[in-house]
Amino acid sequence: MPDIDGLTLLGQAKTEYPQHYSPQLLERFPNRYTQHEYRVELDCAEFTCLCPITGQPDFARLIIHYSPAAFLVESKSLKLYLFSFRNQGTFGEEVVNRIAEDLFTLLQPRWLEVRGDFMPRGGIAIKPSVRLDRPPAASAS
Repeated sequence: MPDIDGLTLLGQAKTEYPQHYSPQLLERFPNRYTQHEYRVELDCAEFTCLCPITGQPDFARLIIHYSPAAFLVESKSLKLYLFSFRNQGTFGEEVVNRIAEDLFTLLQPRWLEVRGDFMPRGGIAIKPSVRLDRPPAASAS
């Protein structure tokens, strides 16, 4: 059974949805398979934020890939964190970079990639992506 000490959102009967950007909602738990280099894919098909200029909603599918080291992200906390962008005026390029930085800081993975597939506006679909890699360990001399 996974070590879930410290998780506060999983299993709660009533869910409070955030109204503002809330990175503190993100929670993690220990990876039991640190000896394996594997990949986790999270497909978030219903992401929304607001255009910072017009205030109109922007809809996107976010794909998050990472190779866990010591930690995994708890999915309910990720759902609520992503929901916290719903009322935020921000561009898609900003969104993918902010999400990547928040998750990279939380999880300290081997590498992490966030891709945004934003629905077309004005006939143009914007598809930003960012990859963050942990620097190689310094060799012992």
